[in-house]
Amino acid sequence: MNTLTPELHYPLEETLPEPGTTLEVAPGVRWLRMPLPFELNHINLWLLADEMDGVKGWTVVDCGIDNPTTRAHWETIFSNELQGLPILRVIATHMHPDHLGLAHWFCERWGVNLWISAAEYLSAAKATQPAEPASLQNATDFCSQNGLTNQKAVAHMHYRAAFYSKLTPRVPPRYVRLHAGDVITIGSDRWRCIPGFGHSPEHMALSCESRHLLIGGDMMLPRISTNVSVYETEPLSNPVQQFLDSIDLFKPLSAETLTLPAHGKPFQGLHHRIEQLHAHHQERLAELEQACQEKALCGIDAIPILFKRNLDDHQMTFAFGEAVAHLHALWYSGRVKRAQGPDGIYRFSA
Repeated sequence: MNTLTPELHYPLEETLPEPGTTLEVAPGVRWLRMPLPFELNHINLWLLADEMDGVKGWTVVDCGIDNPTTRAHWETIFSNELQGLPILRVIATHMHPDHLGLAHWFCERWGVNLWISAAEYLSAAKATQPAEPASLQNATDFCSQNGLTNQKAVAHMHYRAAFYSKLTPRVPPRYVRLHAGDVITIGSDRWRCIPGFGHSPEHMALSCESRHLLIGGDMMLPRISTNVSVYETEPLSNPVQQFLDSIDLFKPLSAETLTLPAHGKPFQGLHHRIEQLHAHHQERLAELEQACQEKALCGIDAIPILFKRNLDDHQMTFAFGEAVAHLHALWYSGRVKRAQGPDGIYRFSA
């Protein structure tokens, strides 16, 4: 997985912004870092110097989860880091709570709009609503059809669905829709929207080619592989292939590109990282295909093949979705076949 890591360059080395502070990574581009209450314990957020309708200020790209700690850090930034200028808009790369959670607060506080793709906005709006009994039953059916019958684990899947609204209590009532290929003028710079799929419904990374900058969101991380999962709402999806096709859209960018990821440190070596992610998933697929030649596997069977470490309940739910996703990638490419047994479980075999 990390054989190409030495080919990545971290120009800021060990420098990290402390919570409540910012660090300039390029003129008019400031990096801030918010804590998260998970094993992945931080998210990187970005402030871009902007001017809209003759008013100078800042565009926020992603905003963190909604909790007292994050709000307090933002209050410190408002007081000390904005040079007395207002927030002019909020851009969310995608719907996940660490990126979108506080968007409603920003938009209400500053009287600004949220900019996000339609699929991400609508998915977030749905996720903030109470789960209906039919939705919970659908999740239970999806789990059982892929071999997850442990009631505690299934209950945690239900809890995770409800957990979204605790970190993202609501979304702004209106938004500006981002489309693939849109060019957004932020200050004196032009940022192009590059779509991404597999990790979320319609992720948008932002590329400023003239300055060799890429805000990669969760589509391009330096040290970990983005979660790509099959979910009960789209049970026949192929997110691994969607993800790999999406990161190839970054290949035309300059080798000098400084990638600003949602997790980890800003890095150069984008093309090497694309190669590394392809290699990582191909290795996992090869391992899984070999196992399917020895025995028909369902989603729950694939987890220990793909994940060699102990997983807690929270991690297990993501691992389960990713295991099904890798089985689907093999299935759609014709490397394995799928059959549903008398017990209702889908198994994959060579």
